[in-house]
Amino acid sequence: MANAAVPPSVTTLIDTLAELPGIGPKTASRLAFFLLRGKSELALRLSASLQGLVDNTRFCSICYNVTEQDPCPICGDPMRDQSQVCVIEEPMDLLSMERTEDYRGVYHVLHGALSPLEGIFAEDLRIAELEKRVREGELKEIILATNPTSEGDYTAAYLVQRLKPQGVKVTRLGRGLPVGGDLEYADAVTLSRALESRQEL
Repeated sequence: MANAAVPPSVTTLIDTLAELPGIGPKTASRLAFFLLRGKSELALRLSASLQGLVDNTRFCSICYNVTEQDPCPICGDPMRDQSQVCVIEEPMDLLSMERTEDYRGVYHVLHGALSPLEGIFAEDLRIAELEKRVREGELKEIILATNPTSEGDYTAAYLVQRLKPQGVKVTRLGRGLPVGGDLEYADAVTLSRALESRQEL
């Protein structure tokens, strides 16, 4: 957004904010000017929060969820069922699953879904790490909780093909979830029912 009337520091902020998902140039401009309008304290807190995010967060070496400690609190919890792994697409899906308060196993975050048309293949996701967990661990069940979208279904089918030959039980969340929706937006009751009605694949 090059404009002689706007200082370069503001332009840089607007361009950076516009790179965030769901934020277009107009929203980015509104956010930038909101921060400028006597909101220096908020801007400083935002800056400190972003710096803390960069400095303190990492991916858990077991499940690949975002964490500040390794292993993450869920993987390190002796009260969780380490033999049951719920496979999800994104870290935000984990928050949705945890809201149900029904699931007591552990997770594996793929960080996306297979989408060859968009250039996202198995090597771009944490699928090899999941296969390694199955090979090296004593897992009794893999619950596929990918989103009920075409990409999520394709990812689930691919994982079944890869994991079933290794002798592990593979189930999929029941269809209490709306087709085309994301776990992130599902309510706790719907997710609980989907967990209860999961089916072996």
